[in-house]
Amino acid sequence: MRKFGFVGSLLAAAVLAIATTGPALGGFDQAGYNDTARLFNGTGWSWCMDKVGDAAWCNAYLGMYKNDKLIMKWNGEWDRGNAENWANGPYSAWLTNEWNGRFKSGSGSVWHYKYIWVGLDGTASPYWRDGGYLIWGEFEVIMDQGQDPAYGPGHWWFAHAKPNGFGPQS
Repeated sequence: MRKFGFVGSLLAAAVLAIATTGPALGGFDQAGYNDTARLFNGTGWSWCMDKVGDAAWCNAYLGMYKNDKLIMKWNGEWDRGNAENWANGPYSAWLTNEWNGRFKSGSGSVWHYKYIWVGLDGTASPYWRDGGYLIWGEFEVIMDQGQDPAYGPGHWWFAHAKPNGFGPQS
């Protein structure tokens, strides 16, 4: 399951590092991005091939999760942070990753992540919430939970910050 958590974190990092481009009319592109709606609706494979472009790497990295459905959502502050290389905070930025592999050719996993910007002060930031964990130096995972048969039976929580919602700024 930790590998799956890392996959989710890598996906969020890709959104941080690489601005996506959608079709001129604001619909979904071939990979599954709709920048106008701030939504990705595709698979682990379509995301990886769009961002990394190396089939051998994507296959090795994603493994059994490559066919899983992936929905990512983010707000305008996430776009602003990416455009500014996260240099002009504060940001009310958030991102979600929702994995669903509960179908015949999927992994059987269902997992959900929520990320927020907390700033360079990390856990000392006024935006920090108890119950999450810090990634990439200035982001907090406020929710990391789900089920994965490869990890074991039951429902797992690795982050459950309080409050767990994005708040009125979103």
